[in-house]
Amino acid sequence: MRNNPLSEGTRWLAQAKEDLFWAEHLANHGGYHLACFLAQQVTEMALKAYLFAQGEEVVLGHSVERLGQQAADYHPEFQTKVKTWSILDSYYIPTRYPNGLPDGIPAHVFTEKAAQDAVAIARQAVEFVDGLLSNSEQ
Repeated sequence: MRNNPLSEGTRWLAQAKEDLFWAEHLANHGGYHLACFLAQQVTEMALKAYLFAQGEEVVLGHSVERLGQQAADYHPEFQTKVKTWSILDSYYIPTRYPNGLPDGIPAHVFTEKAAQDAVAIARQAVEFVDGLLSNSEQ
């Protein structure tokens, strides 16, 4: 049997928080390309957490921008947030595959600054969704 919507959203958010911890670790220890990818994944998971908490049964796709627009149907502030967060969509493929870049490999292209910025965005997304879900529990 499926969890109630808020429990399911909380479950997804718990995984996003765990992955955020590792994204921060990677950003601080040289795994910049992986930190950028994981930041995209964390933000995607946080948005899915919110959507599941709203009662969505199936949430498909990986685009932060698209998921953010979908979340804005429930809470308009996502409309503004996703304008910043959607940059993470550009990390979905090139951080993992050499053919996502014109030359070189992801491990040599992504920088500490890119990783730190990406993780900061992911942290913002997790904190925002966490605040919304925490308010739902009351």
